[in-house]
Amino acid sequence: MADHAEDLIDYEEEEEETLQPAAAQAGAAAAAGGEAASGTGAAAGESAEASEADKADGKNKGSYVGVHSTSFRDFLMKPELLRAIVDCGFEHPSEVQQETIPAAINGNDVLCQAKSGLGKTAVFVLATLNKITPVPGAVSAIVLCHTRELAYQIKNEYTRFSKYLPDIKTEVFYGGVPIKHDQDILNDKDKCPNIIVGTPGRILALVRERTLRLSSVSSFVIDECDKVLDSIDMRRDVQEIFKATPHNKQVLMFSATLNKENRPICKKFMQDPREIYVDDEAKLTLHGLQQYYVTLPEAGKNRKLNDILDSLEFNQVVIFVKSIQRAKLLNRLLNSCNFSSTCIHSGMQQSERIEIYQQFKNFSKRIMVATDIFGRGIDVERVNIVINYDISEDADSYLHRVGRAGRFGTKGLAITFVATDEDKKVLESVQERFEVNITELPATIDPKTYMTS
Repeated sequence: MADHAEDLIDYEEEEEETLQPAAAQAGAAAAAGGEAASGTGAAAGESAEASEADKADGKNKGSYVGVHSTSFRDFLMKPELLRAIVDCGFEHPSEVQQETIPAAINGNDVLCQAKSGLGKTAVFVLATLNKITPVPGAVSAIVLCHTRELAYQIKNEYTRFSKYLPDIKTEVFYGGVPIKHDQDILNDKDKCPNIIVGTPGRILALVRERTLRLSSVSSFVIDECDKVLDSIDMRRDVQEIFKATPHNKQVLMFSATLNKENRPICKKFMQDPREIYVDDEAKLTLHGLQQYYVTLPEAGKNRKLNDILDSLEFNQVVIFVKSIQRAKLLNRLLNSCNFSSTCIHSGMQQSERIEIYQQFKNFSKRIMVATDIFGRGIDVERVNIVINYDISEDADSYLHRVGRAGRFGTKGLAITFVATDEDKKVLESVQERFEVNITELPATIDPKTYMTS
């Protein structure tokens, strides 16, 4: 595939900044806990079919989300998959799943945008598992994503849904661990996976040295495709991996945010894709989520954060900051104030990041300080409060961040600190784009409004 340099966008390095020390000595008691909340089934998304008027104008807007299916059995999947779905506690598909799973199972290329928490991961996991007839030593599906934590999570979803398909093997490959471990697995016919989940850099390294052979791939999946294809280096890696796979394969791409400029880039990898979007960007808003802001000076953030954590009930909280250094310092501050927190950022060794992610998901820690590495796709069902200690750079990133709370239709709370004129502009752009009214944080909030019973 041609390398369209004009479409490529550079990543920016995380800016190293330090926290204001003014309130560093503020102390507080540990916040009160609540019952763990987890979603069963998937929440509904709302959309409508493209209008006949649009078709008459020659505008191909793709298809839009329809009405609920009665059950997952309507999709005519393998009985083993249906058993696993029941075991996972899912009863009815979300509207995005209702529209997308049949298209994917039917073999169509699919480009899907739908808000966080509606089970997009389950779409490609179920579709690829339903399609594969495992052949020992042959890789049938490649799933690419932009972070190691997300790759690890997707691999776990494959494990969960392939419970009754023991012949299908799945592995996850990413940088930060010795490549020899991956080579040994691929060179062993009995261990070689049928499905590989990974980050583009490591997958390409295995392809270039001919340890990973992709001649049998029939499914090519990119999760959080806008982020993967935004980066110059990552896009080139994806293109090279893509060219190593057969021409006749199914391509599936998913994201919660996919602007109109990025859609043509994604479609260059696809053949006549089924395009499934929400019909109105306002509907990307998470309806079970309460959203507030607090106007304060930079030096007042630490004390306000302590007050919030001390006064609110919560299951788990994610606190987003804008740099590695701020994540380290804020985590240290919270622990000194008797809040048992942990932090995750790109400056950590991969093994440490995975261990911390797993501890948080297992509820060993209730407060996580994170950079945007934790903002996309990561699903921790007990998280019901997100605090933007530093506001995101743009509206899309804001949506991904607050989407960590209130997933699968549960309740949640998002609080954003606004300290500068630039922060105000980002908050205004969020409200304008998603047509949501984010109000000032009230003095008290009824826990029933954000704690799922």
